[in-house]
Amino acid sequence: MYDVIVVGGGHAGIEAALAAHRMDCKTLLVTSRIEGIGELPCNPAMGGVGKSQLVFEIDSLGGVQGLATDRYGIHFKMLNTSKGPAVWSLRAQVDRKKYKNGVRELVLKSGLPLAEELVTNIITEERRAIGVKTKENEYFGKTIVLTTGTFLSGMIHIGNRRLPSGRYGEPPACELSDSLKKLGFTLGRLKTGTSARVKKESVNVKGLLVQKPDEQPKHFSHRTVKFDPPKIPCYITNTTEATHKIIYDNLELSPWIKGEIKATGVRYCPSIEDKLVKFPQKKSHHVFVEPDGIESDIFYLGGVSTSLPEDIQLEFLRTIPGLEEIQIVQPGYAIEYDFVLPVQLYPTLETKLLENLFLAGQVNGTSGYEEAAAQGIMAGINAALKLRGEAPFILPRSRAYIGVLIDDLVTKGTEEPYRMFTSRVEHRLLLRQDNADERLMKYGRSFKLVEEKAYRDVEKRKEGIHELIERLKCRHLREREIAELGLNAEPGITLFTLLKRPDVNIGTIRQLIGEIPERVAEEVQIFVKYDGYIKKEKQKIKQFRELEEWKIPVDFDYEMIHSLSNETKDKLSNIRPLTLGQANRIPGIRPNDIILLSIWLRKGEGQNKRRIYAR
Repeated sequence: MYDVIVVGGGHAGIEAALAAHRMDCKTLLVTSRIEGIGELPCNPAMGGVGKSQLVFEIDSLGGVQGLATDRYGIHFKMLNTSKGPAVWSLRAQVDRKKYKNGVRELVLKSGLPLAEELVTNIITEERRAIGVKTKENEYFGKTIVLTTGTFLSGMIHIGNRRLPSGRYGEPPACELSDSLKKLGFTLGRLKTGTSARVKKESVNVKGLLVQKPDEQPKHFSHRTVKFDPPKIPCYITNTTEATHKIIYDNLELSPWIKGEIKATGVRYCPSIEDKLVKFPQKKSHHVFVEPDGIESDIFYLGGVSTSLPEDIQLEFLRTIPGLEEIQIVQPGYAIEYDFVLPVQLYPTLETKLLENLFLAGQVNGTSGYEEAAAQGIMAGINAALKLRGEAPFILPRSRAYIGVLIDDLVTKGTEEPYRMFTSRVEHRLLLRQDNADERLMKYGRSFKLVEEKAYRDVEKRKEGIHELIERLKCRHLREREIAELGLNAEPGITLFTLLKRPDVNIGTIRQLIGEIPERVAEEVQIFVKYDGYIKKEKQKIKQFRELEEWKIPVDFDYEMIHSLSNETKDKLSNIRPLTLGQANRIPGIRPNDIILLSIWLRKGEGQNKRRIYAR
């Protein structure tokens, strides 16, 4: 009997299994192929806008995705530096082979028990999950974490070829999909895709736009000390009118165009056929030529995901500058797969239908390595906490990108592959990638997933930031100092007020405040420059806190509230919100519904507000 059984060795499964294992749970990781642990089935990249924030948060909780990216990254670049710090986002290209091998080795060395088998059924007893069945064995566990990625009834499309697969060359989990349906779960169908991988020697990079990495790159993990990664360039080329003509002439060979793929595709990462149909006025589209690794002889071609036949892929790719002689190593393809509608989950990622069953990753309708890993570590932590009989770990939207991700899924659901963006986050100025450890590391430490020294270092930095801000508020400039700095300012102005000016930065006044750590200086500058906005954001959070802290009993009978419409009752009964705040975010719920609900809650259990969110 295991405490936790994790199904799937992708990004979600790795984080879930390692978190539960390190929280002293007897954990089993079941995966169809141990060799595939840590695989990067799409582009060899991590982070980016909205996603880097997730990686930093995962790391602050004790996850491994950021650390592995730092170790095996070959190209680090900070995006959106011309904009405000709320949207600064680190992105890294990684060595695909080294990343997979390194993560797999980390899992193997952890002492985590592994089983190389394909799960076919969830074993249940009285509406509780008690184990999993494979083709060869049965494994019993107190909690189950399902992280199946694209394997549930996965089907790959390349032109007229239909390949039952979870990933390219790997069998799907069709029986497990059927098992979930029989248990009463509502499943949907989604589609994603990948671009062709080509021989590096067949690409002529001369004349292509070079994307250089940062000369002094930042890293993701608090555990990374010595950081001097390789600085391998990427390249950009563009499709041409000849490219588009070939694709248009062969659209009838695309299973997406023919309607053979019924699943909903990724809105923000469409196939090249999708782009041409939706944006016929565009004469060209970017193609990102990304190295697969330092010693790899492969380039990944981002931006031209396709399900066209392989010969047509080769034909249209060779009309793109720099790719005239390319040789395809692995064709692009579309993959459709089943997912569980995430409104069937609590914010802990435990299912409402079956107790002790948790779901994480693409099985919940998300897209991307980072979204999967974020759900994985939360599911692993909550499975362990449930076994201990402790309060669940739920992050509010005002505390973390992870909180927004999970709340969006379980409250609003999704009809297309969900991707995280900074625009989804109401309080993104407060939830920056640079302060993720200050927001979340205390939780990672409390779960013993973060080392004490790392936690103390973060607390020391927080104290340093507070002390420096107070010094800036108290330090008044003399006339002589203003002249020495070459500034146009009134004597008596505080350094805090001075630093708010757009023409002044922390370097300008450094001689007046002495030596301070670079991280402290950066964060203090952001705090001062955006002081007014930060105050407004904190006020908004305070205003909504009452709703977020007001708990609704899980078994609350909404039929008692006769003034609610039947539609509202159905929505509340289906979603089962845990707080008034979550109820307020359900699509179609009106302000008056919340007022009526709060009145009823005051009469009974809801009279005493109880916190369920992490604080």
